[in-house]
This record gives sequence, C-alpha cells and structure tokens, in this order.
Amino acid sequence: MRINKHGLLAYIGRRLASTIPVMLIVALFVFSLLYIAPGDPAVIIAGDQATPENIEKIRATLGLERPFVVRFGEWLWAVMQGDLGTSIFTNQPVTQLIAQRVEPTLSLMVVTLLLVLTIAVPMGVLAAWKAGKWVDRVVMVVAVLGFSVPVFVVGYLLAYCFSVQLNWLPVQGYTPLSEGIWPWFRSLILPSASLGFVYMALIARITRTAMLEVLTQDYVKTARSKGLGEPKVLFVHALKNASVPIITVVGIGVALLIGGAVVTESVFVLPGIGRLTVDAIMQRDYAVIQGVVLVFSLAYVLINLGIDVLYTLVDPRIRY
Repeated sequence: MRINKHGLLAYIGRRLASTIPVMLIVALFVFSLLYIAPGDPAVIIAGDQATPENIEKIRATLGLERPFVVRFGEWLWAVMQGDLGTSIFTNQPVTQLIAQRVEPTLSLMVVTLLLVLTIAVPMGVLAAWKAGKWVDRVVMVVAVLGFSVPVFVVGYLLAYCFSVQLNWLPVQGYTPLSEGIWPWFRSLILPSASLGFVYMALIARITRTAMLEVLTQDYVKTARSKGLGEPKVLFVHALKNASVPIITVVGIGVALLIGGAVVTESVFVLPGIGRLTVDAIMQRDYAVIQGVVLVFSLAYVLINLGIDVLYTLVDPRIRY
C-alpha cells in the first residue's frame, strides 16, 4: 500500500496535539510532588538539627508560602523556557545536572534495546517455528525466568560470574564513548544484559504469539508452496506482518527500561540519570526529582509518539 504523505503528516499533527494535554497533566502531577509528599518539605530538607530560621529560609526558597496555582503557573512557564529549577543541595541548575548524566543513561538504554531486539526477536520466531518442540520449551523457560528474577538479582549474579570469578568485564563504572567504542561498550555489557533480561523475555513471548498466528495464514502457505526458503518465509513475509504487536511491546517496554535504569545504575555504579534520581530522593532534593520525572515522562511520551508513527509505516491502514 502506498503511503499518503499528506495523510501521514495530518496523523502526526493530531498525535502531537494529543500529547499536549498529557504533558500538562504530567507537569501538574510532578509539581504536586512537593505538596503531596508526607510532612513539611522544608522541615524534611532542613533536617532534624535545623533552626526555625533555616526552615523558613528553605520554605521561602521553595515558595511554599505562596498559593499553589501561582507557584504552578510560574514553574510551568519556567519549564517551557527550559528552566527546571535549581538543586537545593548543589545549587546547580537541574538542566545542567541532567545534561551531565544523560550520556550513561542514554548509552545504557540504546545498548540494551539493540541487545534485546537482536536476541529476543529471533528467539520468538524460532519458538513459533518449532512450536511444541524442545526449542520452544527452552525459550518459554527463559521467558518465565526473565519475568521471575528481579533486575538487581540478575545484575549481582552477572557481576559475580563475569567480573569477580572470570575477570572478563568491569564490575562497575562507566567509560565515556570519547575514550573508544570497545571500552565504552565493554563497560555496558553487564548492565545492559541485566536490564534487558526481563525485557527480552517480554518481547520473545509476544513475538512467538504473533508469529504463531501469522504462520497459519494463507499467504505464508503460498510462499512456502512457491519454494521460498524457510528463513525468507519467516523473517520477510511472516515477521513483517507480525510486527505491529511487537512494535507495541517495544514501546511499552521503554517504561521497563526507564524504571530498570534506576536500579541497574545503582548496582553497577553508573553515573547516569537513574543514579541522580536515587541521590535526589535520598536528599529530598525536590527540584531534581521533579526535573528528572518530567524529563523521563516527556521521553516516554515522545517515544510512544514515534511508535505510533512507525505503525503507519508498517501498516498504513492504521492512521485511517
């Protein structure tokens, strides 16, 4: 089916417009974190030994004495201009703190996604092709383990086996991409493997289910009757038509990557946004927490927008 560029642009425009109220609701929730948290934020931030003067100073810095609507309007206007506030403890702009930590987190998510798609999709296709046989059972066992074992447990097991015992990979830390591709990739192998284990299980199972349905279709039987090789039938004809639910799961799985990045970066001591989030929560640095949650939410909304657009390229009928 030919892609109507005008229709595609109109669809993208509608989807972009629909993200505006979503982000407004997210922004309202993020700003409300300061108010819905138990206790007085100023007292919590100041600590047990703080004087009343220090508490009042923090309360004035946070603007807690002013009406909620006024504070939210000012904060939202600043956010729209790219100002996410200032950290209470480091006195640095939140945007600067996030920018300093974005490379490790982005690297971790990209490597994890590539690793998962490279392994999980062929696993699901193979399981569907050999449905009911030992290969299918092995893939399903791996999928069940992926859903059952927490990310931090997988991380510690991998670190113990490949770092402590075999000394093949670094146990913690991050090497910037500027120092070379192999050192950069080597520092991300264990974190990406532990983070992608549950994601791999999810995509493998969905791929298997989608492929089982497609492999019973007449056009697959026709392709086989024409003498096409099994790899071409599976990965060209069948997988292409089974790709919509797989793409859906890939988009949903980004939430798993975002949530898992916080745990993984703590286990492997990666200086990313996840680690920044943990430190901010421990210090009750609300400005940093608000900024990180808002950035993650925006990233998730934009990724899902990209997934919706990708649907139309795979199956143009969707936008109608």
